[in-house]
Amino acid sequence: MKRIMCTAQTYLIIALGVILCACGDSSTDANYEETGQEQTSTETSTDSTTDDVETGSETEPDSDASVTASSLLFFDDAVIETITTQSCTLSGGTQTTCYRITLAGEPAVDEIGPFCPPTIESDASQGGIWFDGSGEVYDIDGEFISNLDQLYGDGWLLYDPSTGVVNITDTQTACEAAARPNVDPAYKNYCVQCDLEYYGGGVSETVLLPVTPVPLSTPSYVNANMGISLNGVILAAQAPVDAILSNYTIAAFDDCGGHINPFDGYHYHAATGCSTASEEEDGHASQIGYALDGYRIYAMLDASGYEETDLDECRGHTDDTRGYHYHVASPGENMFIGCFHGEQGEWVASE
Repeated sequence: MKRIMCTAQTYLIIALGVILCACGDSSTDANYEETGQEQTSTETSTDSTTDDVETGSETEPDSDASVTASSLLFFDDAVIETITTQSCTLSGGTQTTCYRITLAGEPAVDEIGPFCPPTIESDASQGGIWFDGSGEVYDIDGEFISNLDQLYGDGWLLYDPSTGVVNITDTQTACEAAARPNVDPAYKNYCVQCDLEYYGGGVSETVLLPVTPVPLSTPSYVNANMGISLNGVILAAQAPVDAILSNYTIAAFDDCGGHINPFDGYHYHAATGCSTASEEEDGHASQIGYALDGYRIYAMLDASGYEETDLDECRGHTDDTRGYHYHVASPGENMFIGCFHGEQGEWVASE
């Protein structure tokens, strides 16, 4: 009887050992599965952070991180260097993180020109457009050139009366003598155009834009280049039309609202439908670029052809999908936005 009890006790001890070992294995498996879940969660979190960086959300990337141009909706070849992030100080003194973006300086998807029509018999397809801030947009055709004195008063004659050939700055010397505030007197009564070939192609520019825009308590007015297009081109301030007209010149724009000067190369002064991203899913106007304060800029009209009715003095407003953003003015107003809603980044001098 005693031997049986000992044998039973032995079996009981062995059974308990097996159970304990099984529990230990189960615990190990559970720990392994939990660790695996934690690793998966970490990987997902990393991917999510990358997505936040690339879509320009309020989660700021680390300094020196790279960002794909397509994630910011730039067209292929609009940006000529990898977009990175770096520490920066905005116009209001805020220290933050900025995107560093280097533009190609010429449109990635649209043709440049034409600008000036060759003769007073030319139709609109042979010239560009002109706007002076009055709200009107004029086709620069032969008739426009012929009737400048009726539009702006005496003293205008941009063509040879004997031949009808338009006076055009068609050399680099002529371009640089006329495409400036103090126009050389020899080039008064000229239609002014320049060629990027004079400068070896597009004039690239580098800009720092805040990843997370910082609103201003009081808007800041636009008095210099104010943003960048998705097309790789500078969005300039208002064209100095008074100075241009006072020198009896027409600094012709092409149909995209751009022209060339020796300083900025090709740049836009108006949004005419070029450089737009794909349509928004909710019918909202399409994005065309970014302002220097980091807020996105959208076209004037939505998919149904309507303009927003609640825009502030800067031509911006807020919605649940896009937050605060701008809508451009009409080309005839000779501007993109009315003022900056946020602290601005900066243009970086060429090295």
